[in-house]
Amino acid sequence: MGNLKSVALPLLLAVSIMHLPFSESLWFFNYHIHVTNDLPLLNSPPGKPNLFLRCKSKNKDIGERAMVKGQDYTWDTKINLSQTTLFFCNARWEGRKRRSFDAFVANRDDRRCSVYHMSCMWSVREDGIYFSRNNATWFNEYPW
Repeated sequence: MGNLKSVALPLLLAVSIMHLPFSESLWFFNYHIHVTNDLPLLNSPPGKPNLFLRCKSKNKDIGERAMVKGQDYTWDTKINLSQTTLFFCNARWEGRKRRSFDAFVANRDDRRCSVYHMSCMWSVREDGIYFSRNNATWFNEYPW
């Protein structure tokens, strides 16, 4: 009887996973979130940070980064079983503007971020925070 359990249980689990809808099986994948500082230098000298970015989820604070022009802030995440994974960021453009934005929302980004190497691409620019699903076409999702 013990031998039957050791074979049947893994087989039953494997068959169950294969029958899950695509979106429910995405918690196996690792998503890469990228936020790039594409702000103009204006009065900031080259090499001096002009963007301060703090990103976190309910359970994980990734910390604040002082970013110079062109610098990329990246981290990875997986979608939890309840599909409620959320990472948000607070962006502060030195001496100018502040904005919060959702950098990763499981039920919004599971499909759109799978297009380009499982990556969510963000670009902080003079007129807002842009998203791209393919690193070629950008949309201003969070205007300042």
